[in-house]
Amino acid sequence: MARDLDARIFVAGHCGMVGSAIVRRLWALGYTQILTAGRNELDLLDPAAVQAYFAKQRVTQVYLAAAKVGGIHANATYPADFIYQNLMIQANVIHAAHSHGVQHLLFLGSSCIYPVHAPQPMIEAVLLDGALEPTNEPYAVAKIAGIKLCESYNRQHGRDYRSVMPTNLYGPGDNYHPENSHVIAALLRRFHEATQRGDEEVVIWGSGRPRREFLHVDDMAAASVHVMELDAARYREQTQPMCSHLNVGTGMDCTIAELAQALVRVTGFQGRLRFDASKPDGAPRKLLDVSRINALGWEAYVPLEEGLRDAYNAYLAALEQPRGQR
Repeated sequence: MARDLDARIFVAGHCGMVGSAIVRRLWALGYTQILTAGRNELDLLDPAAVQAYFAKQRVTQVYLAAAKVGGIHANATYPADFIYQNLMIQANVIHAAHSHGVQHLLFLGSSCIYPVHAPQPMIEAVLLDGALEPTNEPYAVAKIAGIKLCESYNRQHGRDYRSVMPTNLYGPGDNYHPENSHVIAALLRRFHEATQRGDEEVVIWGSGRPRREFLHVDDMAAASVHVMELDAARYREQTQPMCSHLNVGTGMDCTIAELAQALVRVTGFQGRLRFDASKPDGAPRKLLDVSRINALGWEAYVPLEEGLRDAYNAYLAALEQPRGQR
């Protein structure tokens, strides 16, 4: 798809980590009409409100980054919220886009769509080949439904709705809630607070041996715009006939212990680490095969430790803001 700097682009979820990064990327590239709406302006769970928004704003492109997200604790505690809210957001936005003639949409999913015992690194074609990780199955099912919604509107109505599946994301704008955040945000906060208190030890769940892949959110934003701007024939060349989505990641992973050591260097924590092997490790490895998106001309740029420093600086800056502005 040729770059149209005057396109009226709706970024759903612009207040979140990924959505805000996509907005920054679009502005940097010279796009001039970026449409956003906060929750007080538009309830994405309300189909009538979403339809009305598309009618009023004359949207021509959509980045669907809005989602209810969280870590293992949040997924296990609120499974109904995770499946219901994500299904509704996706269905409302995708259907409204179609109803109002929007030809180009990018849906952002998650690597948790893949079977828990998928061969590593995980290729796109293993989708629906096995059971999902039980702790986040409701969220994963919703994200799979989003892929299939895009596929179905493409098949039945000739739309060009594309899907990207990121690995674990981190960076500015992350959620640092002590119970509902993802691993990097949770550990950044824990190490920072331990440093401030002068703690002698930080305890980390699990053995530290599982391997995980991490992608800076600015790389994810760059990948999203890159995929959206691809010529349709090139996109189909890499996503047909075996799949309709693209993995987005670095193609490299590290152990949780290695991640923790990097965070020690970034935060300046002086104490020791203790891994609590009585706590669950989760899957031994989660690494995406990114050969398809690499073949389309995109690859990750931000090294992990550099990205962690950027994330930590953003966290410190947020702490300095007045409470009502965080």
